[in-house]
Amino acid sequence: MKKQTVLNSIFRVFRFIVIVIIGYLVYQSLFAEILTKKIHLFFYIALWLFSSYLVIPYINKLLTGRYLPDYFIGRSRTSDGLLGDPINLAFIGTKKELEKLFLEAGWTIAEPLSVKSSLHMITASVFGKSYPKAPVSSLFLFNKKQDIAFEREINNNPRRRHHIRFWQTPENWYLPGGREADWLGAATYDKKVGFSFFTGQVTHKINSDIDKERDFVLDSFKQSSQAVSVEVVEHFTTSYHGRNGGGDEIFTDGALPFIKIDK
Repeated sequence: MKKQTVLNSIFRVFRFIVIVIIGYLVYQSLFAEILTKKIHLFFYIALWLFSSYLVIPYINKLLTGRYLPDYFIGRSRTSDGLLGDPINLAFIGTKKELEKLFLEAGWTIAEPLSVKSSLHMITASVFGKSYPKAPVSSLFLFNKKQDIAFEREINNNPRRRHHIRFWQTPENWYLPGGREADWLGAATYDKKVGFSFFTGQVTHKINSDIDKERDFVLDSFKQSSQAVSVEVVEHFTTSYHGRNGGGDEIFTDGALPFIKIDK
């Protein structure tokens, strides 16, 4: 744990230094003599977009590919390799059963992430318009993005929402300890829109108490007509404090509920 903390600190310092150096060199070599005060703002915006959406993710991918393990550790990963939201739900059953359970419990299936849906979400967030099927960003598990995501919009605005991503597990795959599950989920609560601590990209910021969101999901099943059995495995992972891929603080007790439809 101490070694991981040291590596994370070195990574943050290195990334910050790289950003400063790149920004300074680009400014001095290309723009220092030609920029006027009128176009400085445009330059800063362009530099932010270039750094946050191209340079930093590329650096992250290079570094995380070297020191983060490429096997299941109870965490999803971002597209550039950073540790994402923790896995805090397991489901046993088919995709049809999973969808029916959540839809009857008042959840909505999120639309796939695309240019069109992203623009729709941006305008809905800015102008406070309802978008109950707003897309969620892609997180990865088993080297693939989520297979399906569910959400619940708050106050008719996609800035705040309950949401959960699910990944179907590989065939003949076992969790640590030999347990089986057909789907693994990461449930978190989006409390606002902000900037990623690690990249500077615009993203949702989540509530740090992910156990509270996990319990909210389980409680929502009372609205469904389907009877479910929930076996909570305490301390499936050790409890910990950390950060997700956007830099938001998170903490969990490490319990993992296994959900199954009663037949």
